[in-house]
Amino acid sequence: MSGLNTILFSAADNLRSKMDASEYKNYLLGLIFYKYLSDRLLVKVVEIADESLEEYDTVEKQTHLYETLLADEEINTDLIETLVDTLGYDIEPAYLFNVLTNQAKQNTFQLNDLNKAFIELSTKYDQFNGLFDDVDLTSKKLGSDAQQRNITITEVIKKLNPINLLGHDGDVIGDAYEFLISQFASEAGKKAGEFYTPHEVSVMMARIAAMGQEDKKLFSVYDPTMGSGSLMLNVRNYIHHPESVKYHGQELNTTTFNLAKMNLILHGVDKEDMRLSNGDTLNKDWPTDEPYTFDSVLMNPPYSAKWSSDDTFLDDSRFNRFGKLAPKSKADFAFLLHGLYHLKDTGTMAIVLPHGVLFRGAAEGTIRKKLLEDGSIDAVIGMPGNLFFGTSIPTTVIILKKNRETRDVLFIDASNDFIKGKNQNKLSTENIDKAVETYRNRESIEKYSYVASFDEIKENDFNLNIPRYVDTFEQDDTVDLAKIGESLKNIRKEKANLESSLHEMISSLKYTEENEKWIKGALEVFSFEK
Repeated sequence: MSGLNTILFSAADNLRSKMDASEYKNYLLGLIFYKYLSDRLLVKVVEIADESLEEYDTVEKQTHLYETLLADEEINTDLIETLVDTLGYDIEPAYLFNVLTNQAKQNTFQLNDLNKAFIELSTKYDQFNGLFDDVDLTSKKLGSDAQQRNITITEVIKKLNPINLLGHDGDVIGDAYEFLISQFASEAGKKAGEFYTPHEVSVMMARIAAMGQEDKKLFSVYDPTMGSGSLMLNVRNYIHHPESVKYHGQELNTTTFNLAKMNLILHGVDKEDMRLSNGDTLNKDWPTDEPYTFDSVLMNPPYSAKWSSDDTFLDDSRFNRFGKLAPKSKADFAFLLHGLYHLKDTGTMAIVLPHGVLFRGAAEGTIRKKLLEDGSIDAVIGMPGNLFFGTSIPTTVIILKKNRETRDVLFIDASNDFIKGKNQNKLSTENIDKAVETYRNRESIEKYSYVASFDEIKENDFNLNIPRYVDTFEQDDTVDLAKIGESLKNIRKEKANLESSLHEMISSLKYTEENEKWIKGALEVFSFEK
């Protein structure tokens, strides 16, 4: 854990004892995000004023400059307009994070001022609308009365204030934010699966999704169950023009939707490059206007979730080619078909699902058969168990493409390649590299991977259960019966020698009449044929 991560995580200490991790993450991440916006604005003010950051090297100096410029009526309007044009927002000096922290240090801080700061930002600028709704400053969990709640938040912002969120290269604050999300996911357990895909799994999926598309000048990624947005964000690490990525994501849970939006902003994604929706992916298709197909589709939907499966969906262009709908109790194939519908003809899709989708029959069997007949299933990767927060079940990553020249399927059994963890198992860099390179080379490796022809799959009645294609059975060493026989012979010989020695020893003993019966009995026991 880096120093920055340690400080950020320690700021949660004042909240940990008061509420569950799935709740207190909203406060800490919301406050970090607001501090980032505040600090970023002050640095931009120095830049607009054409001053040096070496001279204005503290937030106090930067704030004084900001207040001075705003006090000049000729400069005021232009400065605000320039901030809005370049950053997309402005913040009044009274609501700057460092100003509120100074009040906290002097015991004059009022929660209502922080609340006003959130409302001001959210109502003036669409991209922040609703983003701070989950930072509930009136919650009794922060304290039984207004004074106690004031003290709790005061302590948290005092801890956060010294952190330099901008003094790092690249996406350090974004990565620290991602680290915190993973920590909260670990603590939140079952409640976490909805908002976080483990980083190592994200990396593997992103690398495969980007493969062969690295040189595209414009690259689009779509995640219709985006959680914290980590799957989408990873793609840009594996293409040659990361600054040109367009992010499209949808999330049903409003709290999680806000988390993703903050995460993208903290990773430096401009508002023009993100198109996000807070809605139900299955019940109402999105996006329906251009663009609605994408270079990569990445998904980690809720496993075997319930959905309406209403007959009207048989007319839905996402599902109507497959003759059947995913069952009400298991929406897995509904999510898969939704993602595939939004994939470009030249794109790659990767989706995490439970193993049941590989072999279950009825409607799911019909859908799976159609996908295989179309050649849409490119690869099936079996993952280790206990990788994901909230479930210990092993999962599978299915890779899909459109308009493939072949209908064969690459099977990879990566279920035994992991690092055992205390609570969660992890994938090492070597584990990820092995799976990705096997996919790239599309090769059969004994006990690890196999390229199955369409005819083989058809013979298996379109069952994609991985052990049918990758034999990982470890046969015991062959038994050398002659060697075992020789060993038994030597044991018997040694036993005979020992018994002969004991017989001689007992025979030579001198004994009284009262011990005669015992000696004779012992000699009978050790008697044997010569």
